[in-house]
Amino acid sequence: MNITEIRDGLETNLETVSGLRAYSEIPENPQVPCAVVSLNSVDYDQSFQRGLSELSFNVTVIVGRFSVQQAQEHLNDYAGNGSKSIKTAVQSDRSLGGKAVDTVLTSMNSISALDLNDGNNYLGMEFSVTVYAD
Repeated sequence: MNITEIRDGLETNLETVSGLRAYSEIPENPQVPCAVVSLNSVDYDQSFQRGLSELSFNVTVIVGRFSVQQAQEHLNDYAGNGSKSIKTAVQSDRSLGGKAVDTVLTSMNSISALDLNDGNNYLGMEFSVTVYAD
């Protein structure tokens, strides 16, 4: 299991959403709208012979907040089932280019205001992704 390659695979899947930038590492100056992949936890030895690990990732989608209503509408598009669906993008290649056994977006957890220390206002939405890898 190579965590960097798994994160890169998630980034590649997220880049299938038109107009969305994806980052496999937390960027210093993200360009919005974007999706940022961050590792939450790793549970080792999930099968016999220690052959499977369960990795939990957060995918945070960040949009500009010029207007709160417009920002929420953009986030709704990412949470839905249309062409900007984060769930569809994350699961577009469930093997992440052969680096995973399976990849599942399990939930959208929250919407919140974000401060990226650049003087601008942002709104973000967080998704939970589970990756099984050996």
